[in-house]
Amino acid sequence: MQHWATSFLFIILIFSLSMPSYGADIESRLEALEGTIKEQGKTIEEQQQVINGLQEEVRAREERKEETAKAEEKPEEVPKAQKPTGLFGASALANPNISLVLNTFAYTSNLGREELAIRNIPGYTKAGIENRKGFNLDSAELFLFSPVDPYFNLYATIPVTEDGAEVEEAYFLTTSLPYGLQLRSGKFKSSFGRINSQHPHAWDFVDIPLAYKVFSGPEGITEKGAQFTYLPPLPFYALLGAEVLQGENDILFGTDAEAGPHAYTFFAKASFDLTDNSTILFGPSVMTGTTKTNSLADDTEFRGTSTLYGLEFTYKWKPSKTKGLTVQSEYLYRKQDGDLEDAIAATIEPLRRSQDGLYLQSIYQFGRWRLGARYDGLDLFNKDFTLAGVSPDFGNKPWRASGMIDFSPTEFSLIRLQYNHDESGRDGKTNHEWFLQFVMGIGAHGAHPF
Repeated sequence: MQHWATSFLFIILIFSLSMPSYGADIESRLEALEGTIKEQGKTIEEQQQVINGLQEEVRAREERKEETAKAEEKPEEVPKAQKPTGLFGASALANPNISLVLNTFAYTSNLGREELAIRNIPGYTKAGIENRKGFNLDSAELFLFSPVDPYFNLYATIPVTEDGAEVEEAYFLTTSLPYGLQLRSGKFKSSFGRINSQHPHAWDFVDIPLAYKVFSGPEGITEKGAQFTYLPPLPFYALLGAEVLQGENDILFGTDAEAGPHAYTFFAKASFDLTDNSTILFGPSVMTGTTKTNSLADDTEFRGTSTLYGLEFTYKWKPSKTKGLTVQSEYLYRKQDGDLEDAIAATIEPLRRSQDGLYLQSIYQFGRWRLGARYDGLDLFNKDFTLAGVSPDFGNKPWRASGMIDFSPTEFSLIRLQYNHDESGRDGKTNHEWFLQFVMGIGAHGAHPF
């Protein structure tokens, strides 16, 4: 290109010299033409550099395409930035998500302190009400989560109370097993039912339903063990699961019932979208195992087997982020067979219990506000309590009705006012309870499940 431009300028120069100068200076013309040639040479050189740069970019793109094609043909590998470099892995995996959730509430009741302490549910549990009038701290719950590597996630929940800190949950969860399989192992909340797997700050009411309180305890079933789940390839959501548990729950099983694992859980959950804005979830659960516990009455010990059945149902209507309705219910049925040893009377008598309970609640959301109502009942369809062939009369059916209203200034805070009309004591005396709850969270905390 530069050769042709020079020839063209030379021809112009010869032509110019052959024309009459009309008094123009030939030397000045020559200097001007030489300057023009130099400027065009610089322009040509700059254009060549641009062309070279474009050619380099094209080659680089082709090389990237070849590398991508080769990577797709090879088995999946751990990215270099995430390859473990020691016990705790690379720096990208050494910074877990950490959050802290404060759950505190004020409480009052028409009953006195001593009446609350002994207000149990005869035939079900000897435990009274631990809430103190005034201010109560449920817990400050520390939550940690991080991927360990491409194959495992690690979770830990450590609630801190006035009595100290404890490890409520600490388990790993597999992330890459084939065929919809997943393994969880460590200490975790059982997937029996619906509310049991939730932490207290995620409940729709301050307290746990009566059926859970008497069959599993005030905070549900948390056990050491292993859980296996299977997600079948179906056109709707379905989950099948089984758990092998140590069996340390004080109400259902007991640490000393057997030396090794002695509790087992089986559950199934299914979910369908009824419309674009409404969904239902339902499924059965069963938990069974060997029992040795003194939760029935003071100076007694029950030895035998316990089986807890559950059926859950949830309906959600959610047309927008600020409007929705949730209806949720669980039915629980417990069956126990064994012997009750009375240390004071020095007797051992056969005991059989077949008891049930249910809660039904509904929550309506409008903006940042929610309104809720809940009914709890025991002895609904089964109230068989037979000790040494005799069925004692414990009194009225235990039941409770609750209403609540809560407000969330942001997604990190909640203020809730709740009232309980509680007649679970069987003695005909009503416990009028009021709660004012505050839940605050900071840090990276994962969203709660459906």
